[in-house]
Amino acid sequence: MTLALRQLQVHAGTRRLLGPLDLELAPGRCLGVVGESGSGKSLTALSLLGLLPDGLQASGEVLHDGRAIPLAARIAPAHAALRGRVLGWVPQDPLASLHPLRSVGAQLRETLRVHGRPDREARDLLARVHLSDPEAALKRFPHQFSGGQRQRIAIALALCSGPRYLVADEPTSALDARIAREVLDLLDALRREDGLGLMLISHDLPLVGAYADEVLVLRRGDVVERGATRAVFDAPVQEYTRELIEADAIAFVGGPSGPSFESVATPEELGPEGPPTKASSLLRGEALTMRYSRAPAPALDGVDIQLHRGEGLALLGESGSGKSTLGRALLRLLRGAQGRVWLDGIDFTAQRGAALRALRGRIGVVFQDPYASLDPRMRVGDIVSEPLRIHGDGNAATRAAKARELLVAVGLDPAMAGRWPHQFSGGQRQRIAIARALARDPDLLVCDEAVSALDAHHRRGILDLLSSLKRERGLALLFVTHDLSAAAAVAERIAVLESGRIVEIGDTVDVLGAPQHAHTRALVEARRL
Repeated sequence: MTLALRQLQVHAGTRRLLGPLDLELAPGRCLGVVGESGSGKSLTALSLLGLLPDGLQASGEVLHDGRAIPLAARIAPAHAALRGRVLGWVPQDPLASLHPLRSVGAQLRETLRVHGRPDREARDLLARVHLSDPEAALKRFPHQFSGGQRQRIAIALALCSGPRYLVADEPTSALDARIAREVLDLLDALRREDGLGLMLISHDLPLVGAYADEVLVLRRGDVVERGATRAVFDAPVQEYTRELIEADAIAFVGGPSGPSFESVATPEELGPEGPPTKASSLLRGEALTMRYSRAPAPALDGVDIQLHRGEGLALLGESGSGKSTLGRALLRLLRGAQGRVWLDGIDFTAQRGAALRALRGRIGVVFQDPYASLDPRMRVGDIVSEPLRIHGDGNAATRAAKARELLVAVGLDPAMAGRWPHQFSGGQRQRIAIARALARDPDLLVCDEAVSALDAHHRRGILDLLSSLKRERGLALLFVTHDLSAAAAVAERIAVLESGRIVEIGDTVDVLGAPQHAHTRALVEARRL
């Protein structure tokens, strides 16, 4: 018995956003839905689940068990009843979907009770998704897990109701290559063992190609190609599909001396000539240590690191390696972190009050999720100029003018200053976030997984933008990432982290082209698979 969408269309007023679209989910089969940001992938999933946001209208019908359920502005009880026992949902961002103030066990047990299942199954579900020490995990909170572990918890929650189909919406977009494959291996095993139908939504074509039986390619709300995955990938009919496949091509080439990176950033392209000197040091951390309560090992274990003026330094590692923790410790955004940090020769860790705010004004930060980091109740011009208002710089007119200048600097039309965040794509929102980070002309720009949620086309655009801004403004760039090709595009040096320690640091060409540490070699090899 299949689950199908027939003649699905989604409108915002009179503007068509998606469709008409037909698709089928079959037990034990995986359907891959691919396309760039704004193509309609998530709208398709939300329509199927009956979770479209207010202001959008769906038409068409869902077919299940011989019944045709109309899609309308108000979700019908029969459609709502599909959620849970028929349709399970694995969201893109598990940190946003998990309750931050309730333990994992409490959330699992509550969901099990809603579906009439005993509490004791909570531990079994965590074991089934291969979460280590499930008994201890039940007592911990979402923030105490890595991204890959949280995604496993989200899958366990989706399984609480015993669904027949799973909708996985970009389940690996924020994960490194190895962890992404582990999560998809898990979903694939569940599909085979339970006969689940799986809809895998992703902008990562190589991953979809490895797991999906069939693929549906969307562009601007239209289906441009569909068919058996191998046939579509081996001989795409549409130029757009070929462009997607080429954009996602792996950035490695083989050679007699082993793998090497194409288009690795060079000092001539990204920064001042010559090696950095100690006098040029802008940010320095010494003996940085961080231990979270109940965690078996420290998140940071005595890290020393230095970033020079005009330099790009990538903190590279898998989920849970400590790279984001190190970035936050350097910015003094972690309570309980030990060690010392200097910013431009000033002891950053000793500053308080106005002195601390003044130093922080010299740092711009771009966060991972452009959807969550922009206030939906503020217009874009006000978002970009907000740091100026907070620090008391200028008046309303000069701040508005600066916001328009910054929008131009990041490749956006200054007339967009009057729009709202929801009116932009993911790539455009990240450009807005970068504009805000540049508002006070900082010396240092910190990007925490700033391209992990973007498709290949928009990722390339943001990386090119960061490289040009860095070069033109003389910015130092601290780039936190799990993506080796992104690190290669913007950084002259790379620090590789594992289990809270830097295991290798050096010039980008050397670290990626001839890695010395076994963990670095494993990361490079995983990216080639």
